[in-house]
Amino acid sequence: MLKVVVFDSGYGGEFFADKLEEELPIIQVIRVIDWRNAEKFLTSPKEARKIAEADLRPYISQVDLIIFANHLLSLTSLKYFKRKYRYQKFLGFELKKPETFIKYNILILTTKAVARTMTFYNFTFQLKRKIKTLTLDSWPAKIDDGELTKEEIEETLKKFLYHEKFVPKEIILACSQFNDIKSEIKAVFGGSIKVYDSFDEAFRKTCKLLKIRGGTGKKSTQ
Repeated sequence: MLKVVVFDSGYGGEFFADKLEEELPIIQVIRVIDWRNAEKFLTSPKEARKIAEADLRPYISQVDLIIFANHLLSLTSLKYFKRKYRYQKFLGFELKKPETFIKYNILILTTKAVARTMTFYNFTFQLKRKIKTLTLDSWPAKIDDGELTKEEIEETLKKFLYHEKFVPKEIILACSQFNDIKSEIKAVFGGSIKVYDSFDEAFRKTCKLLKIRGGTGKKSTQ
């Protein structure tokens, strides 16, 4: 059986591991969720890399794939791990690009650590659209603890948009925990808003790397 490690520091990794187990029953999902260092993870890319490397050392070269279900680690350290451990397959969460060609206003929800990276800057520059970034460092921990309410989500988003005089047509989630509140975010803006996350693309690439026909739970013959 194929073995896949899903690494994160919060519920975002749990959510993605759930998706893999539900849709790919032929793989064994190993959850490596470092709850203890969740706050340290957001301090800097260097600290996140150090924590991840220590946590993953027992699994490197022992599993078929290691997935970083964490945007900060994916954007800043994926190349490092691939270079250092060439015999191990790694996959990270990418920032999802809009699927439409119309240059709608975009709101990106993320954390300060991600927003400060050069990769994030280059991503927003290449979109060539009117973009606002809202960093919500307190939300991941509240989601992990089950303390983020619908009222707080609505109040925070509406207050920010009113202050910025900004009406988005598309939203990009650049924090894996935010997938848990995707429906609440959509409810603030109504049914017409398009919300993008990294889960589907990461799932597709997981199937490709493992040579699995996605969604069937069967090994590809190609």
